[in-house]
Amino acid sequence: MEYRIPHYFNDFQCVAAECKDTCCAGWAIMIDEKSLEKYKNLEGPFGNRLRNSINWEEGSFQQYERRCAFLNEQNLCDIHMEAGEHMLCDTCRDYPRHKEEYEGLREGSLSLSCIEAAKIILGCKEPVQFISFEDEEEDEEFEDFDYLLFTKLMDAREKMIWLLQKRDVDIMIRISMVLDLAQKMQDALDADEVFQMDELIENFGNMDQLIEFQKDAESHPIGENEYCSTMRKIFRIFNKLEVLKADWPEYVKKAEFALYGEGQSVYEENRQRFHKSIGLKSNCYEIWSCWLEQMMVYFVFTYFCGAVYDDNIIGKMQTAVVSVLLTQELSIAKWIEQKEHLDFDGFVDIAHRVSREIEHSDLNLNRVEKICAKTPFFQSEQLKRILTRF
Repeated sequence: MEYRIPHYFNDFQCVAAECKDTCCAGWAIMIDEKSLEKYKNLEGPFGNRLRNSINWEEGSFQQYERRCAFLNEQNLCDIHMEAGEHMLCDTCRDYPRHKEEYEGLREGSLSLSCIEAAKIILGCKEPVQFISFEDEEEDEEFEDFDYLLFTKLMDAREKMIWLLQKRDVDIMIRISMVLDLAQKMQDALDADEVFQMDELIENFGNMDQLIEFQKDAESHPIGENEYCSTMRKIFRIFNKLEVLKADWPEYVKKAEFALYGEGQSVYEENRQRFHKSIGLKSNCYEIWSCWLEQMMVYFVFTYFCGAVYDDNIIGKMQTAVVSVLLTQELSIAKWIEQKEHLDFDGFVDIAHRVSREIEHSDLNLNRVEKICAKTPFFQSEQLKRILTRF
């Protein structure tokens, strides 16, 4: 079996009770079959507590006030303390380590939804490197796995990450171009022209294409009023998602008012001041663009090749782009709220909140992809106009 991980994968260390946003609250913790069997057979008083604190129909731990039944007042896990680490289920043992399984390949990443992992992901100043290695574990067989499509997706992803890390190109142009390639890959797949993907990937990101892309972006500008109106519509995707953390709706409502509550002209004025202060038009451009780059690389590495299972290439990229845009909008709102101040920890907090709400609900991930597919302002051409306004 081949494995692939980002170079910082093993840097994570849980801070346990010191964590500002425990992973043991706010969402259902699913239990693997092997652990369920262990919990059924554990003897003694703690075994009784385990069996009485599991939703056996759902295969998850019970929650009290949206906290896991085993999360104590010190924000520590009673299973770990009372029964030992070996009794943790796979979810609790692995998180925030995330796995994606393909035929002959297992990829690992850290989850942006964990605030400590987010510090590692977003705080990485150098371009991410990916480490591959093999062990003696036998490859798992996948029924009806489209290996041809998978190789094209892998090649495209490698080229996308290469461009996203090309720091002599404006970050928004980089994001726009990988979105454009994903759309062209989708078009080729829909037309049953998979072999045409080779030429798309080979020519992607060369200097002539970059120049042409920038000229095209400048020839189809999005106006101030349309930009504000479209971003507000995109922002309201949050209202269509399952709520995972109780304070999330109020958090979003407050941010929406800070951003758009005083009208389009005030929104644009605040947005411009933000980018001139700490964003894409400031002396902090290299820092800000690096955070956006690392977010995009994270989403592309983690999810893009998953299109081999559902053929939704563009949906994976739209979700990545929309997540980055929404994180940036929330950052502007926080900057306004904090009297024109936002530091790295503030950005990390926002990014991990967005990730937590979108990524850690299959319902939400699927819903975002469906909304992107059906709604005009989520389409590639409109998203590219938004990205290149900066």
